[in-house]
Amino acid sequence: MLAALPVEIIEAKPAVRRQQLRELVPLADTTIYEMEQRGDFPKRFYLTPRCPVWDLGEVNLWLASRRAAVGHVPPPHPDVRRRKSRPVRP
Repeated sequence: MLAALPVEIIEAKPAVRRQQLRELVPLADTTIYEMEQRGDFPKRFYLTPRCPVWDLGEVNLWLASRRAAVGHVPPPHPDVRRRKSRPVRP
């Protein structure tokens, strides 16, 4: 009689390809790459040597954290009176 072998169940995580990621996160590929290198965005992994994908759960968590961090305060507008080119007339 065979002994019961331990079975490790791996939970399947949905992954998104680059085109799907662009629809979720409207940032340029270069910006996403730089953010990945800094650790500010979920890391990609490869299904094949030429097929990078991102974990959908990690991307959704990143989006939720960005929404929570931003709040409702709009970013400040630049002071156009301090421009060196095309100065604003009083």
